[in-house]
Amino acid sequence: MKDTHLKRRDLIRAASALAAVTAAQAVSGATPTPAQTEGPFYPKRPQDDTDLDLTQVEGREGTAQGEPVRVTGRVVDENGEPVAGARVDVWQANAAGRYDHEDDPNPAPLDPNFQGWGILKTDAEGRFAFRTIRPGAYAVGNGWSRPPHIHFKVARRGYHELTTQMYFAGDPLNETDRILQAVPEPDRGRLVVDFAATDGDPAGHFDIVMGVVKPA
Repeated sequence: MKDTHLKRRDLIRAASALAAVTAAQAVSGATPTPAQTEGPFYPKRPQDDTDLDLTQVEGREGTAQGEPVRVTGRVVDENGEPVAGARVDVWQANAAGRYDHEDDPNPAPLDPNFQGWGILKTDAEGRFAFRTIRPGAYAVGNGWSRPPHIHFKVARRGYHELTTQMYFAGDPLNETDRILQAVPEPDRGRLVVDFAATDGDPAGHFDIVMGVVKPA
């Protein structure tokens, strides 16, 4: 059985270690985070384990293949106010670049120890955190490959639902990715996250800005 309380404490500790990064990326008076395509691999079938540790699957002893990383962040509105109680869905390919999805044609192997999809709730300060692995790149045809990325879908009553993607700074495929490059600067840079070395897993911070639904 997963010790989710311990892992949540560890993730909060990782968030504290990223205080300098967080300060540099502070969000106030910002426009909503650029939307990105949901893609064809949003999970369609329910799964028992959708907690904040994607590197392990409930009931299995093994751990996911690949490089573990920790992601922290905040969901705020355009004025920098926290969005508490938002649902944050995260999903991604495994280390081989394959999604655990029936429509993924990638012949790369599935990883039975990789959760692949998590459902989080922001706390009173809008914070969220999870542990996962750096996803693999995968070909999409015509000499184009998608870089490592994590999908996010964020929803809360009173705010416009937002679907976006987070990318890993320094990956050379970012420069040729048609989806990322379609976002003009400086907004493109808001989707690309630096992962810093810590005492544990490399950790990155990704802030998300949601638009408030205006009264009719």
